[in-house]
Amino acid sequence: MTGADSEKAPEPGDRPAGSAAPSLDARLLPAALTCWLVTIAAVGAGWVTGAGIAVGLAVAALVAWALLWTGIAHRSERHRVIATTVLGAAVLGTGFALAGAWREHQVSVHPLRAVPGEATVHVVITPADDPKPVRSSGSGAGRLWVLRAGLREFRYRGNVVRTGGAVVVLAAGPHWGELLPGRPIEFRARTMPPRQHDLTVVTLRPVGAPAPAGPLPRWQALADGVRSDLSAVAGAGLAPDAAGLLPALVVGDTSGLSDQVHENFVAAGLQHLCVVSGANFTVLMTAVLSVARALTCGPRMSFVVTGSALVFFVIIARPDPSVLRAAAMGSVTLLALLTGRRKQALPALCASVIGLLAIWPALAVQAGFALSVLATGALLLLAPSWADYLRDRGWWRLPAELVAVAAAAFVVTTPISIAISGTLSLVAVISNILVAPVVAPITIIGATAAVTAICWHPLAELIVRITGPPLWWLLTVATEAAAVPGAVITVPGGSPGGLFAALLVAVGIGALRLATVRRYLLSVTFGVLTAYVPVILWLSG
Repeated sequence: MTGADSEKAPEPGDRPAGSAAPSLDARLLPAALTCWLVTIAAVGAGWVTGAGIAVGLAVAALVAWALLWTGIAHRSERHRVIATTVLGAAVLGTGFALAGAWREHQVSVHPLRAVPGEATVHVVITPADDPKPVRSSGSGAGRLWVLRAGLREFRYRGNVVRTGGAVVVLAAGPHWGELLPGRPIEFRARTMPPRQHDLTVVTLRPVGAPAPAGPLPRWQALADGVRSDLSAVAGAGLAPDAAGLLPALVVGDTSGLSDQVHENFVAAGLQHLCVVSGANFTVLMTAVLSVARALTCGPRMSFVVTGSALVFFVIIARPDPSVLRAAAMGSVTLLALLTGRRKQALPALCASVIGLLAIWPALAVQAGFALSVLATGALLLLAPSWADYLRDRGWWRLPAELVAVAAAAFVVTTPISIAISGTLSLVAVISNILVAPVVAPITIIGATAAVTAICWHPLAELIVRITGPPLWWLLTVATEAAAVPGAVITVPGGSPGGLFAALLVAVGIGALRLATVRRYLLSVTFGVLTAYVPVILWLSG
């Protein structure tokens, strides 16, 4: 056997050391960023600002069109590409600015805003999502609940006004936590100005208990049945903490999650696992597609089966904008994984952002949307190159990818997390690396148990028991990480803190391209860990 024959064959997907990363198609990126930024301005700063931005972008579009029409922009390929990009981004941005300004104007002149705050109105609303507990408000009958809903009508001084609009309900009492999305309810409430500029008409403070005002849609009844069955079989086959965690990981149902487990997950930087995210959709669709291929289904049948599974999971997880956003991000990630073409993934991500903002402009100012888009972008753009860098230096594929994915997601989402909470988890990266191997099995087995529970609970209970060991590991990592002294530090929050953190992240990512900076950073990190770890062990001892 020759030396060449004895060399190890490259693994599928291996990249030759030192080869250049594939180029990215970023032609849609300026348009997506423009649409996002102008929607933020129109929704957050008011319709007058949005209209002014629309006028400015319309002028920019006319200038770019004139340069292309007169041939000035065709003197060089670079000038032509710039003019074409500016024209497309300006045209789309003008439309989004006008749409956002119109939505904000409709909210600002909504008749419910004219009702005095000390007066009470009779409202009929349709909950859009499950009620969320305000965990800092305590427990029991005094716990506060936040409910997002769509307004159907309200009655004030004998006048009935049938109108739409988004409202937020802030209520106390256990009966508010039992409401189901899709079933209309009615109650009396006082109005308050909304806390955020996100196209919410008013905040409602109920002065009485809610009463049903209509039937529950069949598809919402199906979703509630599946979620209830999953909670029931989890409670019968798992320990209390694990039983409350499994529905949260699979379908985003946090109703059974204890306050202590929630606090541990927040401190460990694992709270993103307890909401429906793009990762859930990517894992489940990958599993369904693998089964379809194993059954020798053709491309069309595999597409139909995977699409049907996607629709079913969206229904079970509640098809509100946040879940649909997660489905879009998960589909983009799955596209990149299946095709192996990162060049196609970025245009798909940008198109998803544009489409989602066109349907739900309020997503532009929601932190969850920003976190999801940035995390997906990091997985598509940063993580592969970081993993390649580690593998070029002798790392095995799995450890390199785990570290790269956890680090990339943490880096790009840190500025928003700091702006929201004013805290920073120092154990988030290592915690996510440690739990990464068990998240996908828990999600797949839990989803299988949820589907099985529709037909036969005993079999579903047996399936659920398989998730016991990985759930124990997940809970153990969260508990131990949260118990580390200094696991969470307080930093300046709000917009200034978030912008400063974003600046540091941008400078840091750019600086890491320099070998000298990388060596200096590794030396500093090693020195900090050398001093920090003994202190942790001494304090915990």
